[in-house]
Amino acid sequence: MAANKGTSLGGESHIDLVLSPQSGSIAGVDEVGRGALFGPVVAAAVVLSADAEVELAALGVRDSKQLSAKRRTALSGQIRALARDCQVGVATVAEIDRLNIGQATLLAMRRAIEQLQPPPQLCHIDGNRRIPDLPMAQETIIGGDRSSVAISAASIVAKVWRDELIVGLATNYPEYDLARNKGYGTARHREALQRYGATPEHRQSFAPCRGRAGEAGEAGGAGGDGEEHRN
Repeated sequence: MAANKGTSLGGESHIDLVLSPQSGSIAGVDEVGRGALFGPVVAAAVVLSADAEVELAALGVRDSKQLSAKRRTALSGQIRALARDCQVGVATVAEIDRLNIGQATLLAMRRAIEQLQPPPQLCHIDGNRRIPDLPMAQETIIGGDRSSVAISAASIVAKVWRDELIVGLATNYPEYDLARNKGYGTARHREALQRYGATPEHRQSFAPCRGRAGEAGEAGGAGGDGEEHRN
């Protein structure tokens, strides 16, 4: 089948190639941590068989923001067990500050995809931004984490992975109560930034952290307000 560039699907997605009859794997790709003040942005890429999609949908896989932390953790294990492949990609705080959060998010997604073996022939990307220099077809899907099992699975895997990372870092920065806010800008987190300054894991390119590098000294990370932040 000939390649067909620039085919639009329903106004909400874009596919750059029509797959050949030999095409097989499709990866769902999503990110978490884009809006956080602290820590990296994390993406996951998940390849599922048709049977696995049906099974995971029956188990309740959906957008990670709609699930409790306990349920996400349980589903993440089931996704990893059933997936043909599942990989995580990270863009660091330094990369976020150097590139900007949008470009760093796409970098984390590309890193997750590049680890998949065998490489997928098509990637379904949550959102409306295409990943530069991706060596396979890609389709952007607005609201993909609500309409695609594979993208929902990726959102869950990325969320669980990042939350575990932040909880581990929280012990180094107890003032910020990161285990509760997961690095997001709650009122108490912002108050701690005002009082203690930013840690090396805060994003200096984000306004609440800007100009506060080094103020934290031995202090760590800063308080949640009891609200659970799911993305």
